[in-house]
Amino acid sequence: MHPIRCAVIGVGYLGRFHAQKYAAADHAQLVAVADTDPEAAARVAAECGCRAVTDYRELLGEVDAVSIVVPTTLHYEVARECIAHGVHVLVEKPITRTVAEAAELNRLAREKNVCLQVGHLERFNAALMEVSRRPTPPLFIESHRLAPFKPRTTDVNVVLDLMIHDIDIILDMVRSPVKSLAASGARVLSDALDIANARIEFDNGCVANVTSSRVSLKSERKMRIFQKNAYVSIDFQNRGLSVHRLGDREAFPGIPEITSENTVFEEGDALKVEIQAFLEAVRGEAPVVVSGEDGQRALETAIRISELLHGEAPVLGQSAP
Repeated sequence: MHPIRCAVIGVGYLGRFHAQKYAAADHAQLVAVADTDPEAAARVAAECGCRAVTDYRELLGEVDAVSIVVPTTLHYEVARECIAHGVHVLVEKPITRTVAEAAELNRLAREKNVCLQVGHLERFNAALMEVSRRPTPPLFIESHRLAPFKPRTTDVNVVLDLMIHDIDIILDMVRSPVKSLAASGARVLSDALDIANARIEFDNGCVANVTSSRVSLKSERKMRIFQKNAYVSIDFQNRGLSVHRLGDREAFPGIPEITSENTVFEEGDALKVEIQAFLEAVRGEAPVVVSGEDGQRALETAIRISELLHGEAPVLGQSAP
């Protein structure tokens, strides 16, 4: 088996980890890393034993697959160029700034017959992957994604920063068109929305209540899924899974038995699993787990929620009103 020739475009905080995973992956060769900062590129290249370049376009024709870990405003430009040259792409979330850009990337990926995967990393959390192995149509979903405030220069609101993780998971889980949306939120410590709540109603009757905050005193990433005769709780942060089901007998006269199963998964490496899944898709061994179409649907829903929230500018790269 010939190794897949790989590169990472953008080796800031997260891109460096992408490079490390490719360098250690079986049947893959990290050819180069690219970054407009020559010192950053050289530092990560030395660490991972590969070439450093400042212009990713130098690598087109030399690599089979890339991770794109540049600012979101550049996702479309860089991904389009790579896909046009027949390169398989793993692009960090959100897929692009606009739905139109996402649609064009998906069209081009189909035309060039290349894999386009979106880096919704939470899909590779061990607890969620276990739930995905035994899917049951949900009736109601409640999620909370809370994080402490981290001062940074960003024009991305909390919906596109944090909530989009849960939007992607919920859309994949429910698999029904969105019927209606309602949302509320506030700007607290930045110029963009810092806390938001959305209610998503689906054509099949399922309802999701989604809350995200980046101005909390604690970190929490939990989702509760209510199904017919069952309740499932996922703790993404602690890799915990609790499943409670209606039993076949009565615990007391007139009171049904409730069975409970609690599992805590060993600490894993979700990014390693994500990149392994991408490489398997590139080799044709498995379908893409988080497709470009998945990324487009999550972005479209996140932008629609943003539009409901005080007229928040939905296009990344624009200043909030």
